Amino acid sequence: MLSVLLLLGGYLLGSVPTGLIAGRAYGVDVRRSGSGNIGMANVLRTAGKGAAVITMVGDMLKGFVPVLLARALTTNEWIVAAVALAAVVGHCWPVFLGFKGGKGVATGAGTSIALAPVVGLALFAFWWIVVFIGRYTSLGAIAVMVLSPIVFLLTGQPWPYVLYTVVGGALVLYRHRENARALLNGTERKIGEKAGGNNVRAR
Repeated sequence: MLSVLLLLGGYLLGSVPTGLIAGRAYGVDVRRSGSGNIGMANVLRTAGKGAAVITMVGDMLKGFVPVLLARALTTNEWIVAAVALAAVVGHCWPVFLGFKGGKGVATGAGTSIALAPVVGLALFAFWWIVVFIGRYTSLGAIAVMVLSPIVFLLTGQPWPYVLYTVVGGALVLYRHRENARALLNGTERKIGEKAGGNNVRAR
């Protein structure tokens, strides 16, 4: 019963549309602006930096809190990993928005930090480094999703956590499939680039 409640809680918390809420607080419906995505990058370009910061922090907490709670209530690492995955699934396919959500990067970062604080923070820092150098949030997301299972494995994290980074990373990469094509075609929007034009959507 505890496992079911933790999984349900992880999914429901992950489903909270932080980007939509933050955008509306700044007078913008992000679903009708820019790429239409509720993630941080689209919130940044359509509602501004303040809303983007709120979105990123909120989305990270959606992953961090349920995993931290699960670790406090159970020693079963498979359940903890499943809660992490549930939070990411909730963000990508939220019940509150008709299962049309974001792409899972910030929520995934929150889960990784809760699972393995030092490793998770290092990966989060790496994501920012790639974003600042390349100027593409999607490029940073793709790079981190590919690297995460390797880093979790090499640092001796529990097998359920390693498997989570594989499955969760695959989901996030799937959600970024259009971004990957846009990067290859040179049509991906750079971070902070205003909405408009014919570029393919970013995160």
